[in-house]
Amino acid sequence: MSTASSLYADHLATLHERAATALERGGFDHLVVPSGTPHVQVFDDREYPYAANPQFKHWLPLTRHPGCWLVVTPGQRPRLVYLQPRDYWHVVPQAPEGEWVEHFDIVVIRRPDEALKHLPRNAGRCAILGEPQSALGRYGAFRPNNPGPVLDYLDYHRAYKTPYEIEMLREATRRGVRAHRSAERAFRAGASEFGIHLAYCQAAGQDTDELPYANIVALNEHAAVLHYTEFDRLPPRPVRSFLLDAGASHAGYACDITRTHAQEPGEFQALIDAVDAAQQRMCDQVRAGTDYRQLHLDAHLALAGVLREAGLVKVSPEEAVATGVSRAFFPHGIGHGLGLQVHDVGGFAASDRGGTIPRPDGHPYLRLTRVLEPGFVVTIEPGIYFIDMLLEELRASPQAGAVDWDRVEALRPYGGIRIEDNVVCTGGDPLNLTREAFAAA
Repeated sequence: MSTASSLYADHLATLHERAATALERGGFDHLVVPSGTPHVQVFDDREYPYAANPQFKHWLPLTRHPGCWLVVTPGQRPRLVYLQPRDYWHVVPQAPEGEWVEHFDIVVIRRPDEALKHLPRNAGRCAILGEPQSALGRYGAFRPNNPGPVLDYLDYHRAYKTPYEIEMLREATRRGVRAHRSAERAFRAGASEFGIHLAYCQAAGQDTDELPYANIVALNEHAAVLHYTEFDRLPPRPVRSFLLDAGASHAGYACDITRTHAQEPGEFQALIDAVDAAQQRMCDQVRAGTDYRQLHLDAHLALAGVLREAGLVKVSPEEAVATGVSRAFFPHGIGHGLGLQVHDVGGFAASDRGGTIPRPDGHPYLRLTRVLEPGFVVTIEPGIYFIDMLLEELRASPQAGAVDWDRVEALRPYGGIRIEDNVVCTGGDPLNLTREAFAAA
């Protein structure tokens, strides 16, 4: 058995154990998971891009297969109902193939409604996880019910990645790093945001529907828009800076990487270097037993120190954090969980029986509040930005005197900086998948 096959077999064994406990918690006999159904646009006959149900692709490396169903019954081999339609309008999926096939009883169907006869007879005994449009049968007999106790358990334990999942994330990261390097070359060659985006997709070997999220390709002031996705067709004059937040997918898993570049050496490049150094120290904090909320608060203190060293703020880092000055320059969270989804589920879960862990007061955008444990994969993405709206509010506040506004004005045309890595929490030193991939490249 190959290493990859062994990892996948062990991964499935873990999922079977989790499913059995989740079903017992909810009082169900079967876990039934549709792969998903395309959405048709309103007042049209065109479909939105299809995205596989994460609960489905957790079990199977199938991401372009709508209309399939997975049935998991404790003590039995899982059943895959595989839709391979007779269709001359679209490319028909190939027959099931790959090392995963041997682990499933597979039934091939030609029409979506044929799945019904291969699902458990009593839908009431099934925990059905999916979107409403996946309902199947007369009157929607098999309608996703998404029972709370089942989802609470599964979502909570999704944070603990199996070795197979770590390897899938590593492969996604390698692809993303290759594309980041190509995008930087396009930037250095004078390409527009749109041209850089195309270079990224070409190098990643994935189009916009296959990427895990919309690329953020920002030149100059556009880097101050946290989710800038407009893609200007012409480059600005002059070009000062480039921020790229872009990922890639592999077997249903995502990477999420951000890098910032200056066009020329100088004070903005020095600021990038300072944020990068601080970010690497933050990555080293991804250790078992660390409260992610504290990591976020520590990041504010570290970035306030960078602002002070750069002459952007005049007060101590402690005062900049206490008075909210640092939030004007770093308004988002330090990161989030990563896996089957870019912002993976279970980030606020207090336990596998439900409940939530609150965010720190004054930090509404943090997406993860749990204590880190081995197997967690998180992003670490500090940033310093020159966002007009937030700077205007700060300038009108009692804390205006804490800022050197001339220094801010000098750097404002560069937009901002974000550095983001994907980091695995282990029983010892953290594993930085992003730095590993850049070093290998």
